[in-house]
Amino acid sequence: MWRNYLTVGLRALAKNRTYAFINLFGLAIGLAACLLILLYVQYERSYDNWLPDAGRTYQLQVYYKSKTTGDGFENQGAPYVTKGALLKDFPQIESATYMGGPPLTLLKDGEARQVDEGRLVDGAFLDTIALPMAQGDRKALSRPGTVVLSEDEANKIFGTRNVVGRTLTLLTSGKKADYRITGVFKDLPKHSHMDMRMLVRVDFPSMFPEDNGYLTSWGWTSGWVYVKLRPGVDAATVNNQLEAWKKRNIPDITFNGQKHNPGDERTFKLVAAPDVHLGRATGSAMTAGNDVQTIVTFAAIAVMILAMACINFTNLATARASQRAREVALRKVLGATRRQLMTQFIGESILLATIAMLLALALVEIVLPWFGNFLDADLELHYFGHGGMFLPMIGLVLLVGAAGGLYPAFYLSRFQPARVLKANKSAADAEGSGLLRSALVVIQFAVSIGLIICTAVVYSQNVYARSLDPGYKRAGLIQLAGIGSKTLEPQADALTRAIAKVPGVDSVGRTMIGVVTGNTSSTSVVVPGRTDPVDIGIYGVDAGFFPTMGIRLVAGRLFEENRPADDMTTPVPEDPAAERALVARGGHIVINEGAVKRMGFKSAQEAIGKTVRYGVKDEYGGLMNLTIIGVVADARFRTVRTAIEPTMFLFDRHSVSWLVARFHGDPRPVREEIEKVWRRYAPDVPFDATLADEVIARAYKRLDARAQMFGMFAILAVVIGCLGLFGLAAFTAERRTKEIGIRKVLGARTADIARLLVWQFTRPVVIANIIAWPVAWWLMREFLNAFDARISLTPVPFIGASLLALAIAVLTIGAHAFRVARTNPIHALRYE
Repeated sequence: MWRNYLTVGLRALAKNRTYAFINLFGLAIGLAACLLILLYVQYERSYDNWLPDAGRTYQLQVYYKSKTTGDGFENQGAPYVTKGALLKDFPQIESATYMGGPPLTLLKDGEARQVDEGRLVDGAFLDTIALPMAQGDRKALSRPGTVVLSEDEANKIFGTRNVVGRTLTLLTSGKKADYRITGVFKDLPKHSHMDMRMLVRVDFPSMFPEDNGYLTSWGWTSGWVYVKLRPGVDAATVNNQLEAWKKRNIPDITFNGQKHNPGDERTFKLVAAPDVHLGRATGSAMTAGNDVQTIVTFAAIAVMILAMACINFTNLATARASQRAREVALRKVLGATRRQLMTQFIGESILLATIAMLLALALVEIVLPWFGNFLDADLELHYFGHGGMFLPMIGLVLLVGAAGGLYPAFYLSRFQPARVLKANKSAADAEGSGLLRSALVVIQFAVSIGLIICTAVVYSQNVYARSLDPGYKRAGLIQLAGIGSKTLEPQADALTRAIAKVPGVDSVGRTMIGVVTGNTSSTSVVVPGRTDPVDIGIYGVDAGFFPTMGIRLVAGRLFEENRPADDMTTPVPEDPAAERALVARGGHIVINEGAVKRMGFKSAQEAIGKTVRYGVKDEYGGLMNLTIIGVVADARFRTVRTAIEPTMFLFDRHSVSWLVARFHGDPRPVREEIEKVWRRYAPDVPFDATLADEVIARAYKRLDARAQMFGMFAILAVVIGCLGLFGLAAFTAERRTKEIGIRKVLGARTADIARLLVWQFTRPVVIANIIAWPVAWWLMREFLNAFDARISLTPVPFIGASLLALAIAVLTIGAHAFRVARTNPIHALRYE
């Protein structure tokens, strides 16, 4: 029996090549897309599962929300002081470690290279985060002055991985020291939220002075805190106790005569290492995270594309029912039961799905390297073992076979032999089958139109984000990192002046906030007439910053070098006498338009001359008067996802991290000349210069990828939908051959016949808009709401997508319709 079913199934496919091609090709595309997205989802959900004791390793995250403004910031980083407080109060914690600090510079062969993935750690790091070691053991970082490297970093520096016992010269916080290599850890896979190639063991209390807030402040975040819980400890229990823990440990502070606790604006949470990548916090992350919504969206789209391929199977199977009606009738006459017939047709469907799966696997193997490179992910297709795809593939074949073949099996198996075998009669077209096919076509094109709309909106938002006026002149701007390095402090002024003299450079400036640098600094000030403190961003700049950036002055004036009262630069290291003198004198600030609104001034002009009070250390006076001398236009230093921060700027040459240079002409020779100057003044500081346009392009890379993914899915959906539409048109035209012949004999023109056939199949496409438009509008509204600056959701992408889908449908059907309409009616009617 099964052999007979297989033979009949293969003959049916061979007899109807168009039907077989449409179904196989459509199913193969759908299955390939589904497998690729399944691999992607599996990869995204596998982050840090490779880590030994991953289930007991947690990252402490801090979620900040201002009580006065409601602004929020979710941070993967945590203050240094939290580690000791956790160990003190929670015996459930087996070990805890802190990783962070200033950047590292490697000095080798007379050259300086910044180690972007170099991290300062304490002695408990390898006990807490059990990295797989290639050489050495868990005690490799037990002593300060030691370092462990990744295998790739060891090979990059020394040309070999056997480096234990060698010495590295590193520069950090302005201090040069030799570190002994005591271990090599295996390279971290890409699916890790941690990015580490060099771990340097230091003693943080010795590295930072006791009076530095880095060690004691609950608001200073420059690193990450990890803990390992003891076996059997429930993290939820610890998290439930963190609210009381912070109240016990975070001290009250007095500001403007009133006490308040900074912990009231902070929520702490332990997040399991495998959950960090798809978690809620993205600030201060070592690697770019993702969000669950994106993963779910792409998975849902893959399922919809696969469903469209199944719809094609259902539609074409019912449309060609007349060709199988007599076969079904004869089988019933010879004793076949309905159950046997259903088994036969579902078996044929599973056979088709199996062949399609083999084609899909070939497509996946071909496309996977490109797809992984596109997503910057190490995607691998394994058939067996942990994460193997064999069982999911079997499941997909059975699911698709059942989904595509179940209704046709019910439909075909119910034919009555007497009606089918009666002369000149066919019961192939049972009631309701045409309506079902139309409904399924509507669903197919609703998905296609919806994806086209989403692609258009995402692409338009991407273009808008790149072309939006940021409030400064992006073209002709180059940004250099490292000017705030302690190594450079003595030469920083001279270096800045030298770069300003480079041919092609028009102006230079220094800043603590640059173009998409990820740097965030905020404080509270007291505004006259208000009792509650106002939260506001605070960043140091020099007098050249605003002219170099091209930020527009709205009211008042900018900082000037020849006005000593503007300059709030104090000596480094901190000089108490100079600090007290500055507090007594007061300072000048420039604010942006957002700060004007945040402080409650009616206009920029009204803010000029007003004084706000800024909190400093009690031993220096407690509060310092800051006079507003200028208001500048809002500038978007971050991406369009982040709201423009109300900001005040201080003229402080020591509170800077980046140098910006305005240039004209070809950027390459200008950059080369700047590098020469940099090497001359700062040979021990790596040269890191990037054009502002390149920084922006890098920042929007993820949004670009999302737009391209939507575009690819939209194309696949349209292709599958058009394949089904073409197949339906072909079978319908074949069934209506005699009708078309009679119409032509009675005088119908070719155009009339073609119009009849085209309208029959484009009508569902038009109706599909009723489903697609509201769903796409809701989805894209949610997508755009994630941006601070966004496009308006106009009817243009909706109408455009509908017209495009309609045009594709008409072209798909039109050529075939004209060919059928031009057929000589004699061939259709001659048997009469």
